[in-house]
Amino acid sequence: MKREEIAREVEKLGPWFHNMELEGVWTAPKHFLGDYPRQKFQRFAHAIPADLRGKSVLDIGCNGGFYSIEMKRRGASRVVAIDSDDVYLDQARFAAKVTGSEIEIRKMDVYDVGQLGEKFDVVLFMGVLYHLRHPLLALDLLREHVVGDTMIFQSMQRGSQTVMQLADDYPFSETEIFDDPGYPKMHFIEKSYSKDPTNWWVPNRACVEAMLRSAGFRIDAHPEDEVYVCKLAGGA
Repeated sequence: MKREEIAREVEKLGPWFHNMELEGVWTAPKHFLGDYPRQKFQRFAHAIPADLRGKSVLDIGCNGGFYSIEMKRRGASRVVAIDSDDVYLDQARFAAKVTGSEIEIRKMDVYDVGQLGEKFDVVLFMGVLYHLRHPLLALDLLREHVVGDTMIFQSMQRGSQTVMQLADDYPFSETEIFDDPGYPKMHFIEKSYSKDPTNWWVPNRACVEAMLRSAGFRIDAHPEDEVYVCKLAGGA
């Protein structure tokens, strides 16, 4: 496609949340977060194997396809990208076409991942948790159905970055601990946050880590403030 054709299609498919360069055309050059998600990816890219040849990848909540395309660039033999939003799926299909990335793009809700009927070497679960009404259920389903080895997890966080060392149990009379900034907390958004009514929950750091452990994941690395590299608990 000529640059002018790409520019027209990018405009037609907009607005974009993923800023990507498609043959010299940027999809979201005025993004309120800057060059997003490229700038964020640069801070944790080293935590994902540079060579993914022979590996399968599942990108949950793929949005415009930035991470799926990056995984193909690392040689992933198979990349499946899912999202429940038709606009994002159309964007991802177009970005994959322009970049020549062979990606399987499907419309699917995170709660339906069991329908895929397989487990993947790498699962990307980036920027999805806080959009879900049932976030812990989603983590349980990923653990049970699709994570075969590694999950790259990211969630928006608010509140303290302190993580308390907690006992396994406390008496019913203990109440002050819940006011400690380092206690796991999930903030509920009843209406909207950042003009986005799909923002439902925002955890603090302690809550993110506790939820991951509760769902059966082991945190192997924390390469960026909001990003975790997780393995199956009890695995190698």
